[in-house]
Amino acid sequence: MAAEGCGFEKTFTFTSLPSRKFTFLQDRETLSFLMKWSMLGRLSAQAFSFDQSFFPYNSENFAHCFFTDSNVVSILKKVETKAWVPFGKTVKSVKVEVVSCSKVSVDLFDPIYSCGILRPSGQIVKCFHEVYPDYDELRQMLLDEESEHYPVITPEERQEFLFRLFKHLCLGGELCQYEETIEPYIHTTKQIYKDLISVQKDRETKKISVVTTVLKVSAFDESEPYFPGRPEEEEQTFAYLIVDPFKRHVILMYHIYGIGDFSF
Repeated sequence: MAAEGCGFEKTFTFTSLPSRKFTFLQDRETLSFLMKWSMLGRLSAQAFSFDQSFFPYNSENFAHCFFTDSNVVSILKKVETKAWVPFGKTVKSVKVEVVSCSKVSVDLFDPIYSCGILRPSGQIVKCFHEVYPDYDELRQMLLDEESEHYPVITPEERQEFLFRLFKHLCLGGELCQYEETIEPYIHTTKQIYKDLISVQKDRETKKISVVTTVLKVSAFDESEPYFPGRPEEEEQTFAYLIVDPFKRHVILMYHIYGIGDFSF
């Protein structure tokens, strides 16, 4: 789905929330993993408030207003020739995908533990690959539809934001040092997901449910992808708008593929 301009729809106005801190960008253990995976300094999260009621049906309009809002544009940066630069250009249109986000636990990953991807110790099983000598069954399951383990995660579960986040972390950045065991990936996915997603408990049933709407977004200058980059060239360049409709808060989380920082 794509949208150009706010038209006759409501115009959203955004205000930065610098006081909103993210645990995963401050916790030393998480930062050390991001550095190891070549994502440190390239994975970013910023929070904003907005002034109108949000509903998923107006996601395109919401995203376009976000990327053309002066308060947003003055803060955002992107990478060009390996350097962070101001957002700069005027966004003409946006592409938006509403991402399923319903999981309140990491049970989704349970099948990975019993299908042959891992040893009983949690160690990831290595496998042969013609291009990548240090390859393993986990990445094969994530990337190769022909893998015998690919079906252990259903097509519906693969669309979940929780799984997408896990996949992004497992694949990492340009100089990613892959883990020998799965636990760092699960632990970090859980921490980041908890940091980003809002839930509520039903007073009668006590059931916990997600109230957040997640939008995968890209912004275009004329007809060319401009932010966060060119996702058709590298799926590890991505951006999500994570919307809490009750608090009227939105988090922009994005990652630009490349060589991450070597210290924090």
